Amino acid sequence: MNMVVVMEKNASNEEIEQVQARLRQAGFKIHLSRGVERTIIGAIGDRSQVDLGFLEALPGVEKVVPVMKPFKLTSREFKSDDTVVTVRDRKIGDGGVQIIAGPCAVESREKYLEVAMLVKEAGATMLRGGAFKPRTSPYSFQGLEEEGLKILAEARELTGLPVVTEVMDQRSVELVARYADVLQIGARNMQNFFLLREVGQVDKPVVLKRGPSATLEEWIMAAEYIVSSGNPQVIMCERGIRTFENYTRNTLDLSAIPALKRLTHLPVIVDPSHGTGKWRLVEPMALAAVVAGCDGLMIEVHQNPAEALSDGPQSLTPQNFAHLMTRLDKLLQNGRV
Repeated sequence: MNMVVVMEKNASNEEIEQVQARLRQAGFKIHLSRGVERTIIGAIGDRSQVDLGFLEALPGVEKVVPVMKPFKLTSREFKSDDTVVTVRDRKIGDGGVQIIAGPCAVESREKYLEVAMLVKEAGATMLRGGAFKPRTSPYSFQGLEEEGLKILAEARELTGLPVVTEVMDQRSVELVARYADVLQIGARNMQNFFLLREVGQVDKPVVLKRGPSATLEEWIMAAEYIVSSGNPQVIMCERGIRTFENYTRNTLDLSAIPALKRLTHLPVIVDPSHGTGKWRLVEPMALAAVVAGCDGLMIEVHQNPAEALSDGPQSLTPQNFAHLMTRLDKLLQNGRV
């Protein structure tokens, strides 16, 4: 059984440590969360091993709340304040909207540096691009691997924008972390629990994409693997789920945004490119996601989508991306609702 111990507003460090010591003595694993108003101690273990009445009577304790959900550290019960993930000087989850833009894959140095400058000029705040590409067909373009990571790092130096790229397996975590600012767990790897534990031990933010058939609970539990392994810097990314509809590539579940905000304290971004698979649908769904309360957008942009080595049909041209950014600026200036 698991619980959170909510400390009083003015609880001292000594009182907080006394509660933690009592819980450790009873065999609980402790996770401390210091919020603006309250300090909360998450305790995972066998609740029968501790006297809740005694625990609640300790100095500085306001209340003890059992956590019945299968996810603990990512739940609102554990942390009532929103988690804000800092990526260099950008913040995800502080009420603003970060724009992560770039091509599906890093295809060449010249092309990538060119599109990186174009999306920056249009207002992007972070860069995306795959160096390792998981593809349905083994004959499709698989990415430039470490050479692609070096190009991403060069683009960061050129533009000043942080870079997000996907990590494919446990073996490549250290390599990708050496170059990237944010590690992305792709939809296919959402339940690769060994990989989740591995990125949970890296001091880098992680974008966790929703699996194509994953329920909200399954998705949150995947985040729980990362957080419980020691890395609280998790950013949830809705990218569409598989339904009976086949006109779009996936069905973009915008209801996931307010649902996750209610269930968890983690920031939520949306990928309308993969979510729809059609470039004409990207702009309206991106704007809708912002109105729904997302903390950021991940948009695929390519100079010539017809020649893209992957995901061309869902990629915006730089001109279309600039149009989206103009509409987004107007929306944010007038307020989300």
